[in-house]
Amino acid sequence: MAHSMAWLILLAAGLLEIVWSVSMKASQGFTRLPLTILTIAAAWASFILLGISLKSLPVGTAYAVWTGIGAIGAATLGVILFHEPLTAARIGCIALIVAGITGLRLTSGA
Repeated sequence: MAHSMAWLILLAAGLLEIVWSVSMKASQGFTRLPLTILTIAAAWASFILLGISLKSLPVGTAYAVWTGIGAIGAATLGVILFHEPLTAARIGCIALIVAGITGLRLTSGA
């Protein structure tokens, strides 16, 4: 698999990471069946796509990017959808995650 395709697959896996984490919160402890089903399906698909991307990408880089995409998306949507606090410290930490993902991507040799 070409490295560019592996990165696109990893991006999709990361986006699904956001879906399952946010839908898990919205499911209110798995008490809302449609959101529970969405959580499980998105998590399953995210893991599958991560595994496919690992055929071509280094595990440390891919895993960090995958969790980073999920963390950034979940934190952002937590603020937007669940009215979680948006503080300067939180913004700074998200910026550090973005910097880390960017650095890993640039140094992966892909």
